Amino acid sequence: MQASALYSPYGAFEQKAKYQRNYGLGTLITLSFVLLVLAVAWIISALPEEEYDDVPAMVIKTIADLGPPPSVTKKPPQVKVSAPQVAAPKVGIPKPVADDEVIDEDVVIATRDELADIVAPDVTEIAEGGEIAVEIDPEDYLPSPDEFIPVEIYPEMIHEENPDYPRLAKQAGITGTVWIKALVDEQGDVLKAIVAKSSGTVSLDESAIDAAYKNKFKPGIQNGRPVKVWVTYPVEFILEGP
Repeated sequence: MQASALYSPYGAFEQKAKYQRNYGLGTLITLSFVLLVLAVAWIISALPEEEYDDVPAMVIKTIADLGPPPSVTKKPPQVKVSAPQVAAPKVGIPKPVADDEVIDEDVVIATRDELADIVAPDVTEIAEGGEIAVEIDPEDYLPSPDEFIPVEIYPEMIHEENPDYPRLAKQAGITGTVWIKALVDEQGDVLKAIVAKSSGTVSLDESAIDAAYKNKFKPGIQNGRPVKVWVTYPVEFILEGP
């Protein structure tokens, strides 16, 4: 009783006992599947082939014979839009004309009397070089800032306009000196003013320029006659104490 209780039919002994049977069964199943595949292939090959004699053969010699590839993206459907109903002009269809024949309504054409009042400058020809020189009235001539103008008496400022101190520069405590170069005419007025030396602050320079046009001078004198001349003077921006 004790020996039969310890004996068990499962384990390595059972595997060795059934090994031959399982191996033969697997081999038989595999062989049957292979034979089935071969039989199906033989049956398919034995079927009659369809003839395609009516299909024309296409011979491609170059890449151009392939044609364009089919479009991948789908084109949106075409929507028919009716043309707007526009009434025909009553005065007829306008005809194109050259640009020089077009009349601009904004152009003001001078009258004969106005054309007669226009005086052309005197033009003289220099015989040596064949160049043409235009004579300009000295009163209309404006010298450049770097041009030397001989004068016996330089202009003298008789009224100096105090420039406005820019608010932001004043709040920031910015000071500086702007050197202004002004063109004084025969009446002592400032025709033009530029910054000869900047203070380093744009707002101070602009304020000095605005005040320069309000200054008044005694005109410069040359040969007993007033002339236009450039003068240079400083404009100081100083903050007063509290």
